[in-house]
Amino acid sequence: MKPDSIHDKGRFGRIVSRALTAACAVALTVGLAGCGDGTAGTVTLDFFQYKAEAADWFTAKAREFEKTHPNITINVNNSSDATTDLRTRLVKNREPDVITINGDINYGMLAEAGVFHDFTDDEIVDELNPGMVKIAKSLVQTTDKSKKRLYAIPYAGNASGYIINVDVWEQAGEDPDNPPQTWNEFIALLKRFKAKGITPIEASTADPWTLQAPLSSLNSTLVPESEYTNLKNGSKKFSDLWTPVSEKLVEIYQNYTQKNPAVTYQQATQDLAAGKAAILPLGTYAIPQVRLVNKNANLRFAQMPATNNAKEQQLTAGDDVMLTIGAHTKHYNEARQFVDFLMSEKNVKDYSKQQSAFTPYKDTYVGDEALNGVLDF
Repeated sequence: MKPDSIHDKGRFGRIVSRALTAACAVALTVGLAGCGDGTAGTVTLDFFQYKAEAADWFTAKAREFEKTHPNITINVNNSSDATTDLRTRLVKNREPDVITINGDINYGMLAEAGVFHDFTDDEIVDELNPGMVKIAKSLVQTTDKSKKRLYAIPYAGNASGYIINVDVWEQAGEDPDNPPQTWNEFIALLKRFKAKGITPIEASTADPWTLQAPLSSLNSTLVPESEYTNLKNGSKKFSDLWTPVSEKLVEIYQNYTQKNPAVTYQQATQDLAAGKAAILPLGTYAIPQVRLVNKNANLRFAQMPATNNAKEQQLTAGDDVMLTIGAHTKHYNEARQFVDFLMSEKNVKDYSKQQSAFTPYKDTYVGDEALNGVLDF
């Protein structure tokens, strides 16, 4: 009887094996998970990432996260036209699970439409820089103050002003560690550079958006926030607020830029890296681009003064990168794990170093010493 039992068991084993194989084949046919090792319970997160300069960094972090979270796969979508692509996806009901987005009016309109998770009462808010949180809330496009809520976590901050080529300044006998604190001092500096045959300001008007940085720098000091209430109620016109700002911008761009100011953003960063100008009037976000051209570029960053009272000067700052979760994600817990991973102190500091940014926590950290000169603001 024993031989027969062994034979029967072997036959039964083969039958079970064939049955399991068939079951797995059927499961694969209908798209079910569970057969084999490594796919059971796997969740794929759609990560929409807007910032081209940081595409490699975010992709690397997604791969790092996957190693410690084997049940989660991150599908990284680095968009070259983020605003259009994100709107298109939302219209087609293809809402990403995790999103990075620039803190601008486009974010504000989408936030008002209710497509992002509401972090207002999240415990992480207590750890964040209050100024960056305030900016994020203020961007929400609604006049109802009760709806000015936090629909994205600030991830990295930037500032408008100007980038200094330290070597050019020092060769001209100027002190890059003590930049001008008033408008007259700033103009006098530009005149000294020009007299020595040095291009004072590298313009990039072929990309009109680059004019926003100096406009913002001057505007923050010249136009108090309260003035916009007067603009809304009709007691002031746009020209009343912005004429002094535009006049100063015209003065520096007409008199102190290179012979052909109509170069691109890319060309302007290359020229500053090569020492062809003393100043690039763009925000902190342009520093990594300059260093892509010359990794040893000796740079500083300064606030652009707008009046002759040093105490009046304001630094224009913003939420360059904001991190959020789709309001209707089916994988909130997994998405939140990825967000918490990115928000770790280690990762926000690493991003700060890579992108010359301000960290979002109360104890502000900058990974690039070029930014130290504006920390007092």
